[in-house]
Amino acid sequence: MLVKKTLLLKVDSQNPEKEKIQKAADFIKKGGLVAFPTETVYGLGADALNSKAIFALFEAKRRPLDNPPIVHVGDASDVHRLVKETTPKAEKLMKIFWPGPLTLIFKHSTIVPDVTVAGLDTIAIRMPNHNVALALLKESRCPIAAPSANLAGKPSPTTAKHVLDDLDGRIDAVLDAGPTHIGVESTVLDLTAMPPQILRPGGTPYEKLKEILGDVRLHPVAVAEKEMPIEGARSPGVKHKHYAPNAEVVLVEGEISVVKEKVKELAESHRRESRKVGVLATDETADYYRADVVKSLGSRNDLATVAKNLFRLLREFDSESVDVIIAEGIPTEGLGLAVMNRLRKAAGYKIVKAE
Repeated sequence: MLVKKTLLLKVDSQNPEKEKIQKAADFIKKGGLVAFPTETVYGLGADALNSKAIFALFEAKRRPLDNPPIVHVGDASDVHRLVKETTPKAEKLMKIFWPGPLTLIFKHSTIVPDVTVAGLDTIAIRMPNHNVALALLKESRCPIAAPSANLAGKPSPTTAKHVLDDLDGRIDAVLDAGPTHIGVESTVLDLTAMPPQILRPGGTPYEKLKEILGDVRLHPVAVAEKEMPIEGARSPGVKHKHYAPNAEVVLVEGEISVVKEKVKELAESHRRESRKVGVLATDETADYYRADVVKSLGSRNDLATVAKNLFRLLREFDSESVDVIIAEGIPTEGLGLAVMNRLRKAAGYKIVKAE
């Protein structure tokens, strides 16, 4: 693929400078690729209605064509031309949770190109809660398809530096507004299923959706502890290897007192084999381990901080060239469910149950 000069545009996260947004929007209008911050992670944007631009997006990310990106809109009313119909349930969810980290799956209308939806009859749509993203959507005057702005399979980017580490020379521009706020991607809720199903846990917790909808299910793939065969993946982050650093990842799950002992044992065993060992710990346990690199996600009582730090720390282990990362499991309530979903996938489901 042609090497481009990737333009870095530093923008104010609260009041993005108009001329920088215009410059980025010009790339989108011409079929180009622009990385931009959302409240969850950085996305790589292309005009969702321009097939050629979407093919270029897949190529830049080295993303399999059967993995549909999420389409971002700047206003809830923009949904109507992209979908066959909305329902009172969908309207209610958009009113409560948008802008925000909730992606809704609908049947798509005829104006949506096949490549944008990976040949499926459904489309995943959300309205991001970030001033830079909303300014870009408004200025571009089109829905923007935007998977995470990384090479396929790598940990998602939560800073512009992460984007450039993966995509410098492969995309037109990056809007840099500093680190993202949530740190894990949006929750994906399939409204074409009855009852609605969470295909990917994320920034909007299952508990909050249950409060509003009453009956909402977690798709088996959202809580899977092993690889599951999937035909047509209606959501990103479901089908292919995701979120993985270069190092091997082993996830240890169970009650924390036994998890600590198991992590310590595994770390020492790998070190005896002369492997450089990283431990992904929490504030409560980090001092307990002897390893080459120990990093803490934050306190087990503050899952928002844990979520925010996850992808950054996985990338930091890569920069320190560890061979293996032994990761502690964390509680699965609230944002913890999304974190565990990402860790299980990063480990390729290499899970040790500590008992």
